[in-house]
Amino acid sequence: MYAGVRSKRDPYMKYIRFPFLILHFLIASILGLLVGLLRPFNPDNSRICARLYSVVGLFVMGMKTKVIGREHMEQHQPCLYIANHQSNWDLLVLGSVVPKRTVSLGKKSLKWVPLFGQLYWLAGNVLIDRGNRQKAMEALDITEKALTEKNTAIWIFPEGTRNKGHNVKTFKKGAFVTAINAGVPIVPVCCSPYLKELNLNACKSGTAYIKALPPISTKGLTLDDAENLMKQCQELVQQEVESLEQLCESEKTGKLITQS
Repeated sequence: MYAGVRSKRDPYMKYIRFPFLILHFLIASILGLLVGLLRPFNPDNSRICARLYSVVGLFVMGMKTKVIGREHMEQHQPCLYIANHQSNWDLLVLGSVVPKRTVSLGKKSLKWVPLFGQLYWLAGNVLIDRGNRQKAMEALDITEKALTEKNTAIWIFPEGTRNKGHNVKTFKKGAFVTAINAGVPIVPVCCSPYLKELNLNACKSGTAYIKALPPISTKGLTLDDAENLMKQCQELVQQEVESLEQLCESEKTGKLITQS
């Protein structure tokens, strides 16, 4: 939105949207579950299911996404995608850009969410038990094999939890150890803090900017470099998220900031 232009608001709009979102979630989950049953653990199931949720879901929300650097997610090679994690709405927002043959790493408790949990598992995603170190390490080993043996990319939220639209939380090192062991590049995917302006009572509830950055090579790195690699990626993601937030503000005020 630009200066002087405000999206129409209806205090009851969100109460109209939520029933449709719930209905859509149920329908998308059933369709996704059918996809998983027809071709279980196919690495492209995640992308298909993500689109089932996101395309209609974003429309019902009245939300737009604008993607910068999409070419960095279309190289179709094993890599590790890392993204900032804001809320459960990420399923719709970031689900709109999940590349081909990409699975994600999620917490084990997702398995028990009705419909979605079974869909998530059948889509070939990796479930990790963070409370059990041995099980967590086994999950990372599975992730590494997916990268090196199955021509699959992995999507990870290295914060390990939702930041609720605030500053990017401290990254955890496991993802970077996995990338180094597998010898695959890291592709940061940065999303603007859309929660700060999300208003489900507005006809146009907000815009999320998503920016994919050029791959960061891990060739020649050892596990001793994992800590520095993690810090480098965190600083980079934080800077880009702040830059995207400025871009959102510039759009609202009618100013233009060029994104490289």
